Amino acid sequence: MVRCARGGWGTITAGLLSILVGSALAGPDLTDKHEKGRCAIRGHCGKQGFFGSDLPCPDNGLAEKPEEDVKKKLVDICGEQWSDTDVCCTGEQVDALKKNLDRATPIINSCPACKENFYNMFCTFTCSPNQSLFINVTNTEPKGDKFLVTQLDHLVSNEYGSEFYNSCKDVKFGATNGKAMDFIGGGAKNYTQFLHFLGEKKFLGSPFQMDFPRPNKTEFPGLTPMNKTAYPCNTTNENFRCACLDCGGSCAELPEVSEARQCHVGLLPCLSFAVIIIYSVFLGLLCTAVAGHVAYRKISNHKNERLRLLQDLEPSDDEDEGDIVHNVGMLDRPMKHYFINTWCDRMFNRLGYVCARFPVITIFISILVVALMSLGWMNFEIETDPVRLWVSPDSAAAQEKNFFDEKFGPFFRAEQAFLVNDTGKEPGPVLSYDTLRWWFGVEGQIQRMLSLEGGVKLDEVCFKPVGDACVIQSVTGYFQGDFSNVRPDSWEDTLLDCVDNPSSCLPTFQQPLDPHLLFGGVNQSVLDAQALIVTWVVSNHAEGTPEFQRAMNWEDSMKDMMLVFQGEAERRGLRLSFNAEVSLEQELNKSTNTDAKIVAVSYLIMLIYASLALGSTTLTVRSILRNPANALVQSKFMVGIVGIVIVLMSVAASGGLFSAAGIKVTLIIAEVIPFLVLAVGVDNIFLIVHEFERVNISHPEGTIPERVARALGRMGPSILLSATTETIAFALGCAVGMPAVRNFAAYAAGAVFINAILQVTMFIAVLALNQQRVEANRADLFPFVKVSRADSSYLNGGMGYGAGEEGDLQKFIRKTYAPAILGKKAKVFILALFFGIFAAGLALFPKVELGLDQRIAIPSDSYLIPYFNDLYDYFDAGPPVYFVTKELNVTERPAQKELCGRFSTCKQYSLANIIEAERKRPEVSYLAASAANWLDDFFFWLNPENSQCCVNDKKPCFEDRQPPWNMTLNGMPEGEEFIQYLERWIEAPTTEECPLGGAAAYSNALVIDEKHLTIPASHFRTSHTPLRSQKDFISAYTAARRIANDIQKDAGTEVFPYSKFYIFFDQYVTIVRLTGALIGSALGATLLITAILLGSIQTALVVTLVVGMIVSTIIGSMAVLGVSLNAVSLVNLIICVGISVEFTAHIARAFTFPSRVTMERAPRHSFRGRDARAWTAMVNVASSVISGITITKILGVGVLAFTRSKIFEIYYFRVWAALVFWASTHALILLPVLLSLFGGKGYVDPESDGGLEQDLRSRQYPALLGDDEDEYDSDE
Repeated sequence: MVRCARGGWGTITAGLLSILVGSALAGPDLTDKHEKGRCAIRGHCGKQGFFGSDLPCPDNGLAEKPEEDVKKKLVDICGEQWSDTDVCCTGEQVDALKKNLDRATPIINSCPACKENFYNMFCTFTCSPNQSLFINVTNTEPKGDKFLVTQLDHLVSNEYGSEFYNSCKDVKFGATNGKAMDFIGGGAKNYTQFLHFLGEKKFLGSPFQMDFPRPNKTEFPGLTPMNKTAYPCNTTNENFRCACLDCGGSCAELPEVSEARQCHVGLLPCLSFAVIIIYSVFLGLLCTAVAGHVAYRKISNHKNERLRLLQDLEPSDDEDEGDIVHNVGMLDRPMKHYFINTWCDRMFNRLGYVCARFPVITIFISILVVALMSLGWMNFEIETDPVRLWVSPDSAAAQEKNFFDEKFGPFFRAEQAFLVNDTGKEPGPVLSYDTLRWWFGVEGQIQRMLSLEGGVKLDEVCFKPVGDACVIQSVTGYFQGDFSNVRPDSWEDTLLDCVDNPSSCLPTFQQPLDPHLLFGGVNQSVLDAQALIVTWVVSNHAEGTPEFQRAMNWEDSMKDMMLVFQGEAERRGLRLSFNAEVSLEQELNKSTNTDAKIVAVSYLIMLIYASLALGSTTLTVRSILRNPANALVQSKFMVGIVGIVIVLMSVAASGGLFSAAGIKVTLIIAEVIPFLVLAVGVDNIFLIVHEFERVNISHPEGTIPERVARALGRMGPSILLSATTETIAFALGCAVGMPAVRNFAAYAAGAVFINAILQVTMFIAVLALNQQRVEANRADLFPFVKVSRADSSYLNGGMGYGAGEEGDLQKFIRKTYAPAILGKKAKVFILALFFGIFAAGLALFPKVELGLDQRIAIPSDSYLIPYFNDLYDYFDAGPPVYFVTKELNVTERPAQKELCGRFSTCKQYSLANIIEAERKRPEVSYLAASAANWLDDFFFWLNPENSQCCVNDKKPCFEDRQPPWNMTLNGMPEGEEFIQYLERWIEAPTTEECPLGGAAAYSNALVIDEKHLTIPASHFRTSHTPLRSQKDFISAYTAARRIANDIQKDAGTEVFPYSKFYIFFDQYVTIVRLTGALIGSALGATLLITAILLGSIQTALVVTLVVGMIVSTIIGSMAVLGVSLNAVSLVNLIICVGISVEFTAHIARAFTFPSRVTMERAPRHSFRGRDARAWTAMVNVASSVISGITITKILGVGVLAFTRSKIFEIYYFRVWAALVFWASTHALILLPVLLSLFGGKGYVDPESDGGLEQDLRSRQYPALLGDDEDEYDSDE
């Protein structure tokens, strides 16, 4: 049709330039006189050849009055301005003028200004009484006794030519959605090219040469350029104003999109720049403070030296007073008790005593309670539907999806395939005759296929907009799905013709095929396309219906068949990738199943490590070498096993409890909770066992329940602090609307809380039983076997050979590490380093991307990976988007003007005009196409010029209507008449005679309420630009939201955007704020709980600051490690807050409640006050933090490195590896430094108080006795 259209335009031009008839002039003086009322050419004088068009005769005579019938025809064509004037044309000219202008009208009819200017120019050229003023015949050719005009000059003013071109340059030609200028102006880029194309003599073009020289009085004396009024396309005259679609000037002037502009200073985001400046200032102040301190110390030392020289050199009696104080650090030791800590200590002491006193009863009750809670698993359900996972049912996206599905039906199910020729060294064209023959066969088999379940065929489930034809968007549709229509010698030409004019090659479902949806990797033409794209559209139905199940059954069988076709394609040197609607959910479930063994392996490794590490608290290499039988008694494999079993019990109890409450398990819960509880739970077991072994050494005279009670009394408050903070941090996630996050938060909080309870009850009972076994000299794992060869010195609490021996790690921390990091110079360096890391983390915040690539969420060997790659590489079309209106009464004229776009009285900020204006700035709107406006097409369907559309009694519906059909909407139907015609249109088929029928394109685009004469809902379809990344999808969704809000403001009714992918990206509109709120709330909870349980706001602030710095650094690491922010990583960040508290809480509590025995042995003359307490905290618990927290998490996280799931590897392994590294370094390096500088007041540790422990302090750490004092060096 494109070629026909171009040929038709040549005929139009030929006719318009050869419709004059007049008398011939003899002699060379062709246009002697140039004055008003005189002609230059008139009439037809013949043709140059047999196939040529009629050429005008030169005629410099006077203009004449037309006959009445000629005048009437001329007025009908050219307007009322020709009703009372002389003319230079005759009746046959006017007939020819009408015939040829009618051919041009369909191309330019949508823009009244362009049409008027076009008509005006050729009417003036043909009939103006003042032709001689702007036309000069320059060459003629004799024809018998007449002369034929073969060349002339046509002077047109620059103003008219420019306005004429501008009014037509953006006009769309509806049949191809191309530009009308391509047909009427040869694709001209300016008005001189436009006029040159109109006047150029060529085959199927102008029959004579018409030159358009630029006006010049010197070159053309006596000539005056034609300068009639040309209407701009955005004229204020409603009769000629063009729509925004055809005229950029008519588009609403949209405000600049501020969201699209991000604040930058040079190449740096403003946040990064500000952080760098602030850190630089901090570093400068720190250096200044250090320099000032050094200078002050020098001056002070110099003064002291002068004073000592003036004083008596005899020793003072007071100098001996230092011998009274064993250690200067004890001068500032805490003297007060903190009542909350004392109460907690007493409660945990009592709890520990009861559990250890009645261990069997405690274990039985614990197992019984967990078993009862686990009964809820009978109500266990797994939620796999991504929509119900990631979208809050109360969110706008969910409600809009429900509205769309209810009013227009669920969005179609799409099955899509890519056939690609990229298996060679370089990609090549995929199209060939043999390939087409094979692919026709593939599609035929798919259409004939019966599903394995139910025997369903495609014909039963496909979408059928018109008749019984399924919508299959494929290259086969250009040949009506019949390979017999493909000719070996001409299929290329046929295909090119169909691509140029899709309307002439309609598939069986009678809708034009967009080439962008069928061919990928196109360079010059579709014949060199590297990929064929095929889409089968399947009707969707509500979940649970038989129709829905039939569609899924067919898709399952189709998927299996496509896997077979992949092998056939490979043998042909091609590659086939595909996706069925059911594929993604199935592949996500497959990912979960394959990673179950990773969970099992992590538990096994943790079990082995826990058993070995816990046993090392009472076993040393020397003791084993001295008597290997000791290992059989002192090992703690049973304790380790019970610790792991308690973790599993807490997971089971939490799962049962919340399953009973109807909270469904999600994939994140199934994958993450076991790791999370394992990481948190094992830590506390280490702390309890380590403390219990210390108590066995320091208080061997106590009974087992008393020793267990004392150990729990000391560690219980630490466990309470960490467990409470973690539970609350996780529980805060319940405030999130996303079910996946909310359910995870509930399960995690429950599991951590139950795990903590079991640890201070059941585990304590098991620990007491284990100690009974040890003191009875019975073998681990086999308590009925007594090991007689074991050293009896291990009885009675283990006060035997090697008891109390410091490990290498403990000794390193006490003698080297703790003194080193608490030195003055080291503190400055540590502060500068860690606040620099903190600043770097903050500076990287803007680099963290949003989104979750589908290719990451599925197994790395999934057949969907190539499909998603091809989708991004070859699919040159974006997803459809619908702008939905609610409760707008379109039967009334004001509402019609708020929606329409093709009519001159449409509001400047109507829905169609705003969408069109946004389409013209795709870099911020992400819209690629004009809206499919059902209202415009309905009104054009009523246009009597479309004589085969709306017909009453074999004549156009609006042919005799008064006022007649026009571009101002005046006289268009309203109210009941509107509904009557609308119902006829919505059932009208799309045919070649009338392509505007609404059945195919708009059958589900609007809801008609006949009773109330209104349109409760309708949608306007457009499409996004190709979206090739998560950032593009998020930006497109955000832009659509913004556009809908702008339309809503002007339309006065609710408007929202809808696309199938929006519901998955709705979370990203608020996820940054949500992340900040959740992390901020978790930090606030940490501050509150820490302040209450530690009794110091200062210490609580330090702990909260360190936790905040850890989380900030992890977020910065996400930018470096390629981890984007989404619901999965948001869950991980909440976990990071809780586990960071785990790393810091025990050190902070040991600082606040320092062990008196350990504090007394701080390095002499080196530490006092906060420094001494910081040293004491590190000596007491740092080794437990390393062996019980850091190493356990390294082992647990390290297993994830071997998962085959990309989502595990990226979102769990990378984030948790960063967590372990940053949390351990901050807790073991930065935290003690900050506590030594800014920590709050300390309190007496109730478990360190009392004469017995102080009397036995020499038994605790022999290495701490005075004979080693020479090993302590001062930092001064």
